[in-house]
Amino acid sequence: MWTKVKRLFVIKTRWEAYLIIYALALGAMTRGVDYTLQYPGWPGYLLMAATGGAVMLGGAKILDAIRYEREAKAAAESDGPSAPDT
Repeated sequence: MWTKVKRLFVIKTRWEAYLIIYALALGAMTRGVDYTLQYPGWPGYLLMAATGGAVMLGGAKILDAIRYEREAKAAAESDGPSAPDT
């Protein structure tokens, strides 16, 4: 049962990654708007840009991780069972 619950928190497809990145971006931009209200002028806009940039970097890392996991899984399946070393 815990295996099924743990699978809910694993990003398996690019579509799921895009949904998560969208949610992160929505929250980051909301926080960025708050920064522009709290810090008027260029400091607020700089902090807003930083929140957006953080989501872009995180999103790229999420998408890369999905690709690397898929490639590692394909490589492991193509190798088949490993022979014991003698």
